[in-house]
Amino acid sequence: MSSFSFLLVDDEKTFVETIARRLRQRGFTADCAFSGTEALNRLKKDDTVDVVVLDVGMPDPDGIKTVETLRKKHPLVEVIMLTGHATVHSAVEALKFGAFDYLTKPCDLNDLIYKAEQAVSRKKEREAKILDVRMKPYISERERDELISHILGS
Repeated sequence: MSSFSFLLVDDEKTFVETIARRLRQRGFTADCAFSGTEALNRLKKDDTVDVVVLDVGMPDPDGIKTVETLRKKHPLVEVIMLTGHATVHSAVEALKFGAFDYLTKPCDLNDLIYKAEQAVSRKKEREAKILDVRMKPYISERERDELISHILGS
């Protein structure tokens, strides 16, 4: 798969900067944010992010609240949750709000890249389906919006 763009979000600055550096060495674009608020602000300005790797255990807002807001405002951006304190409850919550997948810290970089490749593949499939819907000349705007909403919900 061709290179794609990461936004790494974690309040542990050294950790997130190390992961970003290792991803860049492998040819990926990787930027860092150190809070959910910073990540959401960055996504407002930059629509080139493909995958957000988001820590669950951040202060105000936490990763669960951030993924919920992110998926509402940027529904095509895929999210992989990352935590050092994995629980079944936090995994279920993250997936309920639209996270693509869930990994625990420390995660193997190859595992992260593999999950990100899967996430980007899903993103591209959804973008293609939305384009197909938008190209249909014979459906109403309401039908078009419903079809797109269904694609984004899947």
